[in-house]
Amino acid sequence: MDTEGFTLIDLLMRVALLFTLVVTCLWCLVRIVRWAKGMPKGAYLVMAIFPLLSLFPIPPPVFKNVAKAKQEQRKRQADPGDPPES
Repeated sequence: MDTEGFTLIDLLMRVALLFTLVVTCLWCLVRIVRWAKGMPKGAYLVMAIFPLLSLFPIPPPVFKNVAKAKQEQRKRQADPGDPPES
């Protein structure tokens, strides 16, 4: 394992950063749970409305449009224009 340029201070800083991120995430999760337990009843109504968003049509992904355009282009190339004059 190449340890060149990798000092003890770098390792300690990385560990401290990781520890800080984990503690911050846990603290945020605890705060969210406490907030959720004290939510008013109106919040449940708002959360019940969110599934209604799925009733709106979702546009097709772009790659389907690209595939369709490629097929049309192949058809145009395969179909000769006017027949050659004799």
